[in-house]
Amino acid sequence: MFFGDRTDAGRQLAARLDHLKGRDVLVLGLPRGGVPVAAEVAAALGAPLDVCLVRKLGVPRQPELAMGALGEGGVRVLNERVLRDAGVTERDLAAVEERELRELERRGRRYRGSGPSEPLAGRTVLVVDDGFATGATALAACRVVRAGGAARIVLAVPVAPRGWAARLGGEADETVSVRTPDLFFAIGQFYGDFSQTPDTEVIACLERNRAARGPVARGADDLAVRGRDDVVARRADGPVVRDGEGRTVRGTGGAAVPGGDGPVVRGTGGAGVPGGDGRVVRDGPVARDVRVPFPGGELPGRLVVPEDATGVVLFAHGSGSGRHSPRNRAVAAALNRAGLGTLLFDLLTEAEAADRALVFDAPLLAGRLSGATEWLSRDPAGAGLPLGYFGASTGAAAALWAAGDPASRVAAVVSRGGRPDLAARRLGLVRAPTLLVVGGRDARVVELNRRARSLLRCESELALVPGAGHLFEEPGALEEVAGLATSWFTGHLRDQ
Repeated sequence: MFFGDRTDAGRQLAARLDHLKGRDVLVLGLPRGGVPVAAEVAAALGAPLDVCLVRKLGVPRQPELAMGALGEGGVRVLNERVLRDAGVTERDLAAVEERELRELERRGRRYRGSGPSEPLAGRTVLVVDDGFATGATALAACRVVRAGGAARIVLAVPVAPRGWAARLGGEADETVSVRTPDLFFAIGQFYGDFSQTPDTEVIACLERNRAARGPVARGADDLAVRGRDDVVARRADGPVVRDGEGRTVRGTGGAAVPGGDGPVVRGTGGAGVPGGDGRVVRDGPVARDVRVPFPGGELPGRLVVPEDATGVVLFAHGSGSGRHSPRNRAVAAALNRAGLGTLLFDLLTEAEAADRALVFDAPLLAGRLSGATEWLSRDPAGAGLPLGYFGASTGAAAALWAAGDPASRVAAVVSRGGRPDLAARRLGLVRAPTLLVVGGRDARVVELNRRARSLLRCESELALVPGAGHLFEEPGALEEVAGLATSWFTGHLRDQ
């Protein structure tokens, strides 16, 4: 982890951009996550801040997989390899473009109100995002800025994979990154807090910058700026106050969601008790180390349940890896940001993990997973919440084997680079909607998953991540996996 949050990342990035101070620089943040980073940079440089509106074009049925991006002014960037591999037709592409164009226009009205965008012509334009993964969005942003007449373009991010500048093909005149790690799975792995940035925070950043350079302004959502140290966003459901560090302050007594129909209520302690209508009342978010019991011992794990979680996903690690797997932790962090809880735990003890035969023992691993599921359903943090399984490699076989138990209550399954063939005789019993995610270059595992899907009798999809190998080590590949898993779980657990 390199950065505490986007504010910290912005301050570290600003320190690398001191050479731009005193110039006619315009800072453009890429909504939404790039704007808090850009706000810190603009404050350090004493420069105006605006947004550069760009929308990812997602593959139909796999919306988290980028096939290109769309920017203001009709700029379009396409990834021909993804279009070809995903079999996207011209009609499919046009439909996605039409939808994203409407969203571009909506965001422009929301962020800027009736005010104009900052002029680009003849200026040095500093484009800022919270990280660089596949590069489609950043490339589109640079082209939008170039089309607007910018004299010089600087693309700056807190973190990017090695060799990232070469992917831009000269679209930026200068590139700056605080960190360029060798092992790059997803942007979120380098942040302590990579939670989603709401529209209200984007607006607050813009208004705070304008207030520092001129009179107080009010946006369409009645957001009042009272100087750089006190921004208050007034909303219909109550105030959200952000302090001078850009952090959100929601009171000190714990958040509660009241309602006449008895919704789930969470406070600060993590405990839960049944409500009057039988639903569980939860006492706040949970993040704690746990010991998951099994006959003859306990397995260490980490349980995270966000406030107002809509479900919990149990991770089944594969090929001898455990709860510290950086890939699964990156996916878990993405699920947490989407409001889903996660339980990462070791399926085997340290002594057992040394026996390679046990790593491939799907019935044994499935039994441990089923036991953890029962334990979680009794724990106050997980009681009453829909449950899902995320399995990687041989762990995917364990997840599908467990899901094939007639008594299983699991509501959704996602397999990453999995070996579902190890659970072949149970696949026809799986009832939970199942997503099989495989790297496009992992030919052997692709074929195994295609055969396995033919045995499934439940709702299922096979999603290929173009250009990715078995371990999804390619820049942006694991981020695509996390996005696919997030969409699958949020969609299916919400229905429970």
